[in-house]
Amino acid sequence: MHFNPYGGAAAQLAARLVNAAPGEDLALLLAEAGYKPIGTVSPRQAATLRRWTRRLDEVFRAPGVEVLNALLAETTSRPYISTHDGRAPHLHYAAETAPIDERVKAYTAAGLAELFCAAPDRMGRCARPECALVFVDTSRNGRRRFCSDRCANRVNVARHRARAAQRQKTIT
Repeated sequence: MHFNPYGGAAAQLAARLVNAAPGEDLALLLAEAGYKPIGTVSPRQAATLRRWTRRLDEVFRAPGVEVLNALLAETTSRPYISTHDGRAPHLHYAAETAPIDERVKAYTAAGLAELFCAAPDRMGRCARPECALVFVDTSRNGRRRFCSDRCANRVNVARHRARAAQRQKTIT
C-alpha cells in the first residue's frame, strides 16, 4: 500500500523509534531511515526523543483520536510547503532550522495522525507474545500480524511442533 510521505515514511520512522534499543544511536537511526537534514543530536535532544518515543508507543498500543491529538498538541508544528532538493512541493511540519528533536516530533506525530485518518488498522504490534516490536503494515492486503517473517516463522513452527506433539501423544 502506498502512503503519502507523512503517513508512510514518518509513521515508519515512528515505528523505528519505538523499536530502537535504549542505547541506539538516534542520529544513525534517523540517517538510515532517510530523515534529512539531521545535523547533530545532543544528549538533551536524544533524551527528549527517547521520552517522545514512549509517547509514540502509546499510539501503537491503543491508536485513537485523543492520543494523537495530544501528540500533535505537544509539537511545535507549523505546516508549510517546501520544494527543497528539487523535489515536488510537499508539506513540512516544522522549520528546517528547528532543533532536530522538535522536527522529529512534528514529523512523526503528523505521520501517525495521517496514517490513523487514512488506515488506522495499518498500525500494528507483533502478534508473537514474546515480541514487543511495532510496525506499519504496508502489505497489499493489510493483514500483517507480525513485525517480521522471523517472528511469523517462530509462531508457525511452534504451532506445528505443538500439533505434532499432540498427535504423538494421542498415538501412544
